Amino acid sequence: MSTLDQTTLFNQFVTFTTAVHRVTHDITKNVKADHITPLQYNILEYLYVSQPVTPTDISECHDLSMPNTSRELKKLTEKWLIEKVEDPLDRRKRYVQLSSEGKSMMKDAFDVVEAHFQKRIKDATDDDLHDIEKAIITLQNKLFY
Repeated sequence: MSTLDQTTLFNQFVTFTTAVHRVTHDITKNVKADHITPLQYNILEYLYVSQPVTPTDISECHDLSMPNTSRELKKLTEKWLIEKVEDPLDRRKRYVQLSSEGKSMMKDAFDVVEAHFQKRIKDATDDDLHDIEKAIITLQNKLFY
């Protein structure tokens, strides 16, 4: 691929990721509970799809300092939305996962997100859906790994 092609591809990537952020915002707005902050919701969302994770994983994923991560995890623990568990093979290592209350809250949130997603793709043909699935798989394998 020539330099010009790579630059064009990069510009398309920037446009695409901007659109992804906008659509993500659109399909997730009004989803989070009133008693948590947007950052806390993002942590819970990350846990919902990636648990169990370490506090370091959360810190790196959300570009937070460890003190800020610890503070947010403490608040989520106090709200009974997460719990910490020890690694049975290495008792020094602690993981964070959703509590039953956290799982229930995030399931409800993802039900709303799925309804918004279904609304966006309601007019897609089977071929369109296949193309979307193939594109997502390609992006996950080649770019978002």
